[in-house]
Amino acid sequence: MSLSTPDARFHPHRNLRRFMGPVFGFACLLATLSGVVVLSVLLGAVFATVLRRPGARPWTEVGANLHDLFQFLGALASHMRSRNAAAAGFRAGIAGSLWLLGMVAVFAIPVGVGAAVFLEEYAPAGRVRKIIQTNIANLAGVPSIVYGILGLALFVRGLGYKGVALGPSLWAGALTLGLLILPTVVIATQEALRTVPSSLRQAALALGATRWQVVRDHVVPSALPGILTGTILGLSRAIGETAPLLMVGAAGSILRLPKGPSDRYTALPVEIYNYAKEPSTAFQTVAAGGILILLVMLLSMNATAIVIRNRYRRSTRG
Repeated sequence: MSLSTPDARFHPHRNLRRFMGPVFGFACLLATLSGVVVLSVLLGAVFATVLRRPGARPWTEVGANLHDLFQFLGALASHMRSRNAAAAGFRAGIAGSLWLLGMVAVFAIPVGVGAAVFLEEYAPAGRVRKIIQTNIANLAGVPSIVYGILGLALFVRGLGYKGVALGPSLWAGALTLGLLILPTVVIATQEALRTVPSSLRQAALALGATRWQVVRDHVVPSALPGILTGTILGLSRAIGETAPLLMVGAAGSILRLPKGPSDRYTALPVEIYNYAKEPSTAFQTVAAGGILILLVMLLSMNATAIVIRNRYRRSTRG
């Protein structure tokens, strides 16, 4: 049989393949649109709740309405928690989230990137590396509430030893969230390191560079855009988590800002959760405004990551 003659065994399935190809493509498109539509509906509901707040101007006055919206969000960001919806805000929650974000970054990024570099560049292939890799992948899928229980036992209570117990402080919350995003940072960093061609490593080694010099001066800078993307994704997950913080003792209501890592704290998602539980419609509007503030923080983080990533990408290519 020549190469140009199709095998007769595939003739009965030709029409089925022609039919299933477009069907599969349409199913993938439908799955994508369903996620986009659900997200759009949720965001639309949040915006509608804020725009229909008492005293808001009609939607037709776009400029004035946007000005009022920014003033409303600014007031929420500057006010502390209150039983009066008109004076309620998220100042303590924003401050606590920023503290947590900084402490989580200091802990999770060096540990996660270092673990990924060791596994990809130094650890020999074998059973031990495979076991570690499998466990890291499994930890990435563990529910966040499990990390909260772990943080409660390990950090807050110190496994029963009062001398090492951190209590419901920023330390406990940051370490718990750091463990939560650590698998994400490790996996994303490993994927970024794998995109670096092996020829770059071999060329540097051939010129007399040590393994550490190759990793420090060539591999990590080349993989830095992907590493930044993974770390920002992990930090974005950390800043939006509520369940682990509730387990490790984040305060539901606090009227002072934390001044150090050992202070009590609350977080923006925790305050949003508490306002959303209130039966009053006015507090539902406050909770929706808090969601918009959290969304602005997430978008700002992602935008910063994109700018840094593109700058490093241009510098490595240049």
